[in-house]
Amino acid sequence: MRVVLDTNVVLSALLWRGTPYRFLTAARQHEDWRIFTSPALLDELADVLTRPVPVKRLALIERTARQVLADYIEAVELVAPDQVPRVVIADPDDDHVIAAAVAAQADIIVSGDRHLRELGRYQNIRIINAAEAINIF
Repeated sequence: MRVVLDTNVVLSALLWRGTPYRFLTAARQHEDWRIFTSPALLDELADVLTRPVPVKRLALIERTARQVLADYIEAVELVAPDQVPRVVIADPDDDHVIAAAVAAQADIIVSGDRHLRELGRYQNIRIINAAEAINIF
């Protein structure tokens, strides 16, 4: 299974121990699951990790943004989309998730984002939340 994680899911998985964390942990341990990201998504994650709430959480778990980002980069495969299609009119940043998924030939996008979730599917790529992704296991 080829998967792209939206930044909101990645952030939650890296900083808290809820459903996104359980999904990421299970996917990393499953040989048939591959997680992909793109430079744009990594840039967004790096930016989000410097915002007040993540900074407070990082201090609580005694990690730096750099450490968390490095751990994530080690767990994923990088793709470089040729183009970023205009798909999510209400939130153009979400188009980068779509672009990464297309470039990765992903089977699913895991997202908690309402705009992406409302699409339900793009081309043959299902858009689901972390709880639904865990159920696929």
